[in-house]
Amino acid sequence: MLNEKMLSLGKNRSKIRDLFEYGKVLKEQGKTVCDFTLGNPSVKTPEKVTQILIDGLEKADVHAYTQAQGSKLSRQNIANDLNKKGNAKFCADGVILTCGAAASLCGVFKAITSSNLDEIVVLAPYFPEYKVFIESAGAKQVTVGFTQDFSPDFSALEKAISKNTKAIVINNPNNPSGKVYDENDVLTLCKILNKKSAEIGRPIYLISDEPYREIVFGKTTLPFIPDFYKNTIICYSYSKSLSLPGERIGYVAIPNEICSFIDLYAGILGSLRAVGYVCAPSLFQYMIENFDGNYSDFSIYENNLNNLITTLKSLNFTCNEPKGAFYLMIKAPDGDGEKLSETAKELGLLIVPADSFGAKGWARIATCVSEKTVQESKPLFEKLAKAYNLI
Repeated sequence: MLNEKMLSLGKNRSKIRDLFEYGKVLKEQGKTVCDFTLGNPSVKTPEKVTQILIDGLEKADVHAYTQAQGSKLSRQNIANDLNKKGNAKFCADGVILTCGAAASLCGVFKAITSSNLDEIVVLAPYFPEYKVFIESAGAKQVTVGFTQDFSPDFSALEKAISKNTKAIVINNPNNPSGKVYDENDVLTLCKILNKKSAEIGRPIYLISDEPYREIVFGKTTLPFIPDFYKNTIICYSYSKSLSLPGERIGYVAIPNEICSFIDLYAGILGSLRAVGYVCAPSLFQYMIENFDGNYSDFSIYENNLNNLITTLKSLNFTCNEPKGAFYLMIKAPDGDGEKLSETAKELGLLIVPADSFGAKGWARIATCVSEKTVQESKPLFEKLAKAYNLI
């Protein structure tokens, strides 16, 4: 007999993947489709990073196993980088290399929960796989809603935290909304966490999921969360910042001052061991060892975003104005995000209904596409607006 839960997950893909696969079939048939589904970076990997990888391939030992938590040099390079971002202190022995942010999150969830009564609070809108990762760790996801501008509903958050709460997840900049939680948001969040931790009598961890950390626009400032809350666990991926999504390389990092530093680190390493996530790809550890902070050029994402916002507003759609990441939210005129996605799909326009993101009535547009795709989508969005009698 198979595990029914795993069978269900395997048979029922996420809506994002389902639409992406549909688009691939259309393209293979030679049909035109404007695909805004996956957060698949379109900009080139930085030349310096590509050269480091080429150089690494010529080294005899680059494909050898490293320490389970990653090479000391790669972890030290990450710690050094984090120490430049704020006042919180990190060391190599507080960093674990992982197969992307997904592995980081899975390892953390499994390490900090031990009962099906344990709860992880997630701020909506959120990446849908959080629920899969949390439930697979044997815990329960508790979802907190958002206000009109996609800010957290802090009043609801305070009520949602219970004696069973082990952690809160914050994704900043946010997928799917592109919302950047500013310093006031973070201060309010941390005030609640400190208060509730004191009431419960143990720390509530703040899990900071940061794959979009470098992608902020204009003069937007991204708060470095460990400076505000010492019990922060960072989960990071190089997928978006270096346009390496298919290589699955990331890390978990905990600051030196976090409660139970030694045991927490060992617990996360142990949970990754339990599911076979040890020794992240060594070629990409070599890349991290030699990486100098030269990230991809994100200007195309900002240009795409501005062009799409201008188009959607001219067609009388309601959309938000993100300050980071590479996503845009469009509101369904009739409040039905699933119907909006299906109507767009019939036009060859692929956008993801945001119901599974905890944002019912909205759809997500991934703006990390080519400029050509943005231009080709304009007449399709116009047809979509006409289908809803907006113009």
